[in-house]
Amino acid sequence: MPSVSEEWLAAQRREEARLARPHRRACAWSAAAAAAVAAGWLTGTLSGGLAVLGGGACLSVAAGSVRIIWQGRRRLRDQAAAEDARVAAFGAVAEREAAAGQARHRGELRAWQEHREVFRRQPQWFPVALPGGIHRVDVAGGTLAGWSALLTSVAVPRLAAGGEVTVLDLTEGGVAGDLLALARGGGIDPLVWVLPADLPRLDLGTGLAGDELADVLAVTMAGSGGPGAGSGGQGAGPDPAADAALLSRVLGVLGDGAGIGPLAAALRALAQVGDPRADIRAGLLTSAQVDRLTGLFGRGAAERVVIDRAFTLEARLRVLAPLGREPAALAPSRLRLAWLDRRSAALGSQVLASYLTAALTHALRQAPPGRPWRQTLVVLGAERLPGDMLDRLADACETARAGLVLGYRSLPAHVRERLGRGSAAVAFMRLGNADDARAAAEQIGTEHRFVVSQLTETLGTSLTVTTGDSYTSTVGTADSVTDSVSVTDTAGHSRGRGTSHGSAFAPFAQITGSVSRDRSRSHARSDSVALTAGINASTAWGWSTSRALGASESLAAGTQRSREFLVEQHELQQLPASAVLLSYAGPGGRRVVLADANPAIVGLPTATPLTLDEALARLRRGARPG
Repeated sequence: MPSVSEEWLAAQRREEARLARPHRRACAWSAAAAAAVAAGWLTGTLSGGLAVLGGGACLSVAAGSVRIIWQGRRRLRDQAAAEDARVAAFGAVAEREAAAGQARHRGELRAWQEHREVFRRQPQWFPVALPGGIHRVDVAGGTLAGWSALLTSVAVPRLAAGGEVTVLDLTEGGVAGDLLALARGGGIDPLVWVLPADLPRLDLGTGLAGDELADVLAVTMAGSGGPGAGSGGQGAGPDPAADAALLSRVLGVLGDGAGIGPLAAALRALAQVGDPRADIRAGLLTSAQVDRLTGLFGRGAAERVVIDRAFTLEARLRVLAPLGREPAALAPSRLRLAWLDRRSAALGSQVLASYLTAALTHALRQAPPGRPWRQTLVVLGAERLPGDMLDRLADACETARAGLVLGYRSLPAHVRERLGRGSAAVAFMRLGNADDARAAAEQIGTEHRFVVSQLTETLGTSLTVTTGDSYTSTVGTADSVTDSVSVTDTAGHSRGRGTSHGSAFAPFAQITGSVSRDRSRSHARSDSVALTAGINASTAWGWSTSRALGASESLAAGTQRSREFLVEQHELQQLPASAVLLSYAGPGGRRVVLADANPAIVGLPTATPLTLDEALARLRRGARPG
């Protein structure tokens, strides 16, 4: 609570003492005069009447002065008490106003916080849901960083829904690193094979029968760029069926359960490459098997063709020789990843890519149909695969009702022919090549206009409480005392003497003659004393108190338009890394949507699992879409 300032009280006391100073002097002089009168009466100088008269006058003057001094002190006490009451009342009013202001501010702050929460929950990011019937997504273009974001955005919802995801990373760039870290953090222990180092642990295709393994390996040879695989995997050359027949006969000699290592040794023996005894000592072949292989295809021109083809097949299959050599008991996982190491040989990587795709295609063809997109297969770097292998993989996924995502970093001729073929959606990302960007723009349609915006979020709190008190007291006193004493003393004395003779009326004898003497004396005294005392005092005192409490809290989510573009070649070449132009056939016709594949969007408070159409439907029903 505010109180009267001590400085102000001291100033008032000084002012009162200054005003009472003449009266205190009058009391002192009256006391001194009374003492002098008493002394005169005691010594006999003054009579009793004069002493009583003088003492009474002195007492009267002293009593009047004391009364004036006492009245001044009483006024000072009353003024201080009134001022104290005034300051207390003023402080109480200020406290009440401050309390009312704070209560009003708290109410406004609560209302603002409620509006802020409503605004924060307002959905601004919606997932892009493909209509039922789309079993494949072709991703054209993109960078490794953009593919990493897209892979995470596609795989995480599938895993969260209890599905299974298999990733073949043929880019040799380790695109699935972010997905692995996120999956391990979510309690999923993925199965990872880095090839060719992990070929001994890979059991894909090791349990196949002879004819099935021969078919898979023949497809692998056709897709690895060997003879018979022209541009896009199609061209002149030996029929893959011939390779399958040759491999099937060789596997028939080796028996069921023979791996790639014994098969490569048998092809070397058939092609007469190296010394078969080394393979016999290594335990890959037996002497009986070598004898049967050498007489398997007879003599003459056919023998020459078989030898040449066996040599070619062995040269390509030797990279797969460690396959399944050291199988490990691995716990099943809903996330499986196999990617190619960039330190491997280029030809070996091509063979590995073809074998992984062919083996998975065979496994999908044998699997019973399941729920759509429960099993999702993602192939990154699919432009390295020939067209017929891509067609067989897409057909196998459609039959098994598994979702398929094919990522193409470039768009060669055999890829352009297959983009969006059938019931497929096409996702276009950044295309660095001008020809690829032009082809993508023509397929999307240049009439579409899109806006790329920038999201900005600002968080803070704003709270301001200000209390101001102002108090001013002004005291002004003007006093003037004038004392004038005038004393005039005039004394005159005249004396005269005279004698006259010869007067008829005088009874005495008349003496002739005259004597006259006069004496005159005059004394005058004049004394004048004037005393003028003027006292003018003015005191002004002011008191001001200001209290301020400031804090800031705010939430602003602003969408700033970055640029607007039409779908054309140059715009597709400068898309953001995670931007995706998705084109698919919807209920109302073909739709083109600009989306962002950044997986961090899922964690935003304005992201909702509802699609835009579902959110609009809930708004029409009056429900909150968040």
